[in-house]
Amino acid sequence: MDKPVILTEEEIREKLKALPGWEFANDKISKQYEFKDFLDSFGFVSGLVSFFESMDHHPDIHIFYSKVLFELQRFDIGGKVTDRDFIVATEIERQFNERKNV
Repeated sequence: MDKPVILTEEEIREKLKALPGWEFANDKISKQYEFKDFLDSFGFVSGLVSFFESMDHHPDIHIFYSKVLFELQRFDIGGKVTDRDFIVATEIERQFNERKNV
């Protein structure tokens, strides 16, 4: 897998246009999702673990009963946002939208 490429703030803001609800602050991109309960929240996160491992990306994940907050940045390159963060955010969105439509 290629080394992650650090993005400029301008590049980050441009890429965020394709990810509704995602925000950029404090050198990370983040979004909170809502679920019906804790089991639903935890199940969603569990379903993403193998993808995170395959991407060598381990986001900060905060579970608040029926809400899950994802915060993405690369700690191994100084806590910056990279192209890989957007690949991960796009997959989180895809799986969330797929889950909603089932």
